[in-house]
This record gives sequence, C-alpha cells and structure tokens, in this order.
Amino acid sequence: MTACKNNKLFKGKSEQSETTGWNYNDKDQGGYYKAKANSAPSAPGLVFVQGGTFTMGSTQQDVMGDWNNRPRRVTVSSFFIDKYEVSNLAYREYIHWMENAFSGSPNIINAAKPDTLVWRSELAYNEPYVEYYFRHPSYNNYPVVGVTWKQAHDYCIWRTDRVNQKALIDKGYQSKEVIKTEMNGAGKETFNTQAYLAGAYAGTPSTPGGKGKSTQLLDAQGNPRSNVQFEDGILTADYRLPTEAEWEYAALGLVENNIKPSDNKKIRGDETLSDKQLYPWQNDGFDGLRVTKKGKRQGEFMANFKRGNGDYMGTAGGLNDNAATPGPIDAFAPNGYGLYNMAGNVSEWVADVYRQNTSMDENDLNPYRGNEFKQPVMQNGQPVRDSMGRLEYTFEPDSISNSRRNYTSSYAANYLDGDSASGIYYGYGVSTLVNDHSRVYKGGSWNDMPYWLSPGTRRFLDENQSSAMIGFRCAMTHYGEAKGDGGAGSGNQFTPTRRKRR
Repeated sequence: MTACKNNKLFKGKSEQSETTGWNYNDKDQGGYYKAKANSAPSAPGLVFVQGGTFTMGSTQQDVMGDWNNRPRRVTVSSFFIDKYEVSNLAYREYIHWMENAFSGSPNIINAAKPDTLVWRSELAYNEPYVEYYFRHPSYNNYPVVGVTWKQAHDYCIWRTDRVNQKALIDKGYQSKEVIKTEMNGAGKETFNTQAYLAGAYAGTPSTPGGKGKSTQLLDAQGNPRSNVQFEDGILTADYRLPTEAEWEYAALGLVENNIKPSDNKKIRGDETLSDKQLYPWQNDGFDGLRVTKKGKRQGEFMANFKRGNGDYMGTAGGLNDNAATPGPIDAFAPNGYGLYNMAGNVSEWVADVYRQNTSMDENDLNPYRGNEFKQPVMQNGQPVRDSMGRLEYTFEPDSISNSRRNYTSSYAANYLDGDSASGIYYGYGVSTLVNDHSRVYKGGSWNDMPYWLSPGTRRFLDENQSSAMIGFRCAMTHYGEAKGDGGAGSGNQFTPTRRKRR
C-alpha cells in the first residue's frame, strides 16, 4: 500500500472521522494521518494466492505407513508466495550482502553459507557438484540446496529488509548513500525493518522534496517527518516461510476449478472443488505424471523426479525430465496459481514444527504448529539489537500469558503434544527423532519416487540439518480483502433496498 495519491494532507477539504467528527489529515484538528486503504500489492518475486477451503492431507494410500496426514477440511487465508524456488543466484546475492556488511564477523558470514558437502557420497562421484553447483554461473537459475531451515528463515528476514530499505530510499525517507556505508562493514548497524519501526535504527533520514512534496508525511503540527510508520502503507509485510497448510494449498492450485468463462471479477465462481487431485497440475485436462494431450508435448514429464531406481532422467535421445539432479526453477508447467515446481525438483522447507498427529490438533483456520509469543528485550527504555542488527526478543512472561483466555503459555510449539496438558512426552533419540526442532518439508524432489510428488505428503528434518534434495521459497501474509483484486472489499456488498413510497 502507498500513501494517499492526492495527499495535500493539510490543505483543502479533509476526510472526517465517522466516530468523532474530527477531520483526518488536519493540523488544526489533531493532525491524525490516515493513509488510503488499498489492497496490499505483491512484493518482488511473489504471486497472489486467493485463499479458501480445501481438504488438507493424503490423497492416496499411506504406503509409507506414517499415518501423519489424515485428510481434514481447513481454510487458508489469502497470501503471497514465491513464483519460483529460491535460486542459487538469489542466495548468492544474500551471501554477497553478508560478506560486505559483516566483513568483520566471519562467523556470521559462514553461518549463512549453504553446505555444499551435502552432495558428497561415499559410493558416488559427486565432487563436481560440491565445487560448482552453488557457485558456477551455469547453475544461476537452479534452486539453492544445502540450506538449513534456520538459514532459510534468516534469508527471509534479510529479503524483507532489502525490499523495505529500497522502498524508503525510493520514497526519499532514507538516503541512498546509506547503502555504501552499510556495505562497508557496518555490521549490526545495518538496516532492519523491525529495528527501524522500533526507533532503534536511524540510518540517514531525509524528507522528500520536489515532486514528492505533496506526498510528504506530516506530524501533528503539519511539519514534514522523516520517520515512516507501518500505518503509512509504505513498508511491506515480512517475507517468511509458508506454513504447511499454505504451501499445500498453493501447490494444489484448486483455483482452476472455479475459472469463469469471461473471467469477470464481479461474478463469483461456482464454488466447485476437486479435493482428490493427486498432483499440483491440472491444466488442459491432464492429471498424471505425463502430458497426455495429443500434440508435440505428449508423453513429456510434468516434474523432475526419479522414475524408478537408477532412472533419474531417462535414456539418451529420449530424456524424460532432462535433469539428473535439480533443474532450472522455471522448468516444467506451472500450476493453477502460476507456481513452478511445486512437485519435484527440490522439496521445500515450510514453517511448521513436525508432529505426527498434526491433523488432530491444529485449528481449521490457518493451521500451524510452531508459535512462540515473544516481545522485544528492552534496556534503559530502548529495544536491544543483536550482533546482526535485529531486535532481540524474549518469551512473553508467564504473568501475562497466564491471565489470558486464548493462550496460557508463550511457547506453543509443543502445545497439547509433549506438554503437561497432554501428558505426552517424546523420548528424543530413544523412541523417536521428533522434537521441537523437527521441521516439515513438502513436495518431492529430483531424488524421489512419484509418491512424494503429491502435495499432501509430508516429511521432517532437524532445522539445523540440510540436504541436496531440499530448497525453499518465501511467502508473505496478505492484508485486506481476501479477493485481492481491488474490488468491493471483504464481505458481500449489497446495494441499499429501495422502498416504495406509500
């Protein structure tokens, strides 16, 4: 969202508050600034996914015997998600920033780098991938692997900061010269969105002038202000890992079941569902692993996966998926939301902590396991920044959570599963590998059989471990109307009924 287009904030006719009668954007009546309410636009790299209800979980027999994805009906709110998996090029850009901004902190730099040794095997010659898969330009457009869940999580924070810092520079609220300073070993003094909003980062503030004068943000006295608040609609929401429910919903691409002939945004779809869809794609009437429609593409594979033991890409002269290892992030057909490689290529980290009985515990609206309710660490009345310039957080005190009705503990990753309320405990390393650091990953990879290509399947790995088969993509919460098309807004909008005069 952006500020009001005709934003002569303290001149001419002002909009009036319906609750107090006072004017907005009027220095003589308090000067409360009201930004124009627009549907949140998509941030760089993201695709809008209109939410809805679907059957989350298995769509075929549980041949693995996991019993961890029992079908259940849930609803997911609208959100944004990356069109492609995060590529080697994108992740190298991140490393470039880290190496320059934190040039005096080798431990921070090394902690961000992917583990290229994930390619090694005692009985295979994969050393070339160790040396070149992440670094060579030929693999620019290939998905990054060897990234732990924690590294993927940190990348999302960095990406948020870069996008928001650019927004402030473009709007004139930060000087572009600050980039040169920060890229010269600024360390913890680099820009961070939450630190900026908390007043713990000043950077090099400036006030828009020239053509941007009519869109200046003003204080209560009508004077230009250089600090931007989230309410001003300039900063974007946080990039983050998608929840398991969001990822699975986006992968299925069920929006295609409701395509309208005229694509008229004012006409509602038929609310039809095809919950037993096995794979992410359902274009042109095919729903299998190959293109079945007669034509030039008939018989070609729809994803990068292992056909069977020892068959990673077919035979010479007739390659079926054209990739023995991960392939380009824009290869193969997109699904109904226009998302690429939601099955095959690489599996992808999602935000959730893994539990086998997820389907029985989680809410049916935006299900997610892994909440940690925290608050900033304060020192002398000021928020504290850590060694990377991010705000330090601590768990909310029990004195606060104990008095609430909607939650009773600030740590909810093991809620009703391994806590005192459930009476269930995990013997990690003895009877199970599941603990609070086990994170879910979804979607089959180049090294997986077709079973794992179904969006309902789920596996887990420790958040500090990585694999040559796992990558990730980012998501972002969507604010405002669920339709996301700039239409009438949330809810059904009815025109006033005309009454006949008697």
